[in-house]
Amino acid sequence: MIYLDNSATTYPKPPVVRQQMQKALRELGANPGRSGYEMSVRTSQAVYRCRERAARMFGAPGPECVVFQPSCTQALNLAIKGSLQPGDHVVVSDIEHNAVMRPLKALEGKGVTYTKAATVPGDNDATLDAFRKAMGPRTKLVVCTGASNVFGIRLPIERVAALCHQYGAKICVDAAQTAGVVPIHVTESGIDYLCCAGHKGLYGPMGTGMLILRDPGCPLATLVEGGTGTQSQSLLQPDDPPERYESGTQNVPGILGLYAGMGFVESMGIENIYRGEMGKVAYLYSRLARIQPVKLYTQPPAAPYFVPVLSFNIEGVPSESVGQALAKSGIAVRCGLHCAPSAHEKMGTAGTVRVSPSVFTKPQEIDALAHRVQMLARGRPAS
Repeated sequence: MIYLDNSATTYPKPPVVRQQMQKALRELGANPGRSGYEMSVRTSQAVYRCRERAARMFGAPGPECVVFQPSCTQALNLAIKGSLQPGDHVVVSDIEHNAVMRPLKALEGKGVTYTKAATVPGDNDATLDAFRKAMGPRTKLVVCTGASNVFGIRLPIERVAALCHQYGAKICVDAAQTAGVVPIHVTESGIDYLCCAGHKGLYGPMGTGMLILRDPGCPLATLVEGGTGTQSQSLLQPDDPPERYESGTQNVPGILGLYAGMGFVESMGIENIYRGEMGKVAYLYSRLARIQPVKLYTQPPAAPYFVPVLSFNIEGVPSESVGQALAKSGIAVRCGLHCAPSAHEKMGTAGTVRVSPSVFTKPQEIDALAHRVQMLARGRPAS
């Protein structure tokens, strides 16, 4: 199989990720932070090392700022619902994933309002101006993706963060498509809440995510309460992170897999990863642009305005039909709305064929995809 759906989940995982998860199941089977015997202590230490690595990778003030969550989606829900009150206003981009839009829609019934700011691909000044015009006296939070999961459009996050703080608002960044792909430093960039998916560009397993806090002393309201192994005499949830947001038994095999995935990314070098994957996407774009019935939706993807995600369609053919035909040829891509109807509304699409390479994608696999798309466009079988 030629796997080109890495913006959903990277595959395959590096061998070290599988090894660390197996180690957790073999040697670290005790609850971390709950007991004083040796295996529990070693498990706690292993989890703490993952916090340290994440804090270093993303420029957090310390490991206490790293909150493990079961997904980037839950991290976003925690940051959004935990920081907003009735009467608050939120600004979002017009290319957001439903992981942002659905929580905001749910809060709309409780008196929270939001405004969409138009992104302008390739023009960060215009994008920033759109965010500025959307801000108001009640704006408490800006929530925006680091990059579109459909079209790869990258937002000027550092500049948006600076704008937020001028208005006294905080910024929450959905880094599902940027963590592990582009450098991120929450302290230098002024990102208040960074939400990461462990199973994508960080090459960790499914079921892992992180919320990274720039200021651990500014508590969020909790989504879940329960046992944390600390202050057990009180029925109130602890105030201090990360325990405040991590009730229940942690996903230790997943966390150790995430630790190994981040180590893999560090060893490869994030800038090297970005450069290599962007080269693959740019090459694919040039190949597809020469196929007459193929429709592309952005200018040629280039740094720093894009991440390595590319969408296209064959005119007159539903994206799902293209995806099915490619799947029969052994090529895995994703088709449809990609849980981001706002992005499709912006571009006037009813779905696209999405391609996203990884560090493991070979040049000949990109060639194979382009060849099969050409065959499909000519009305021939893709096999």
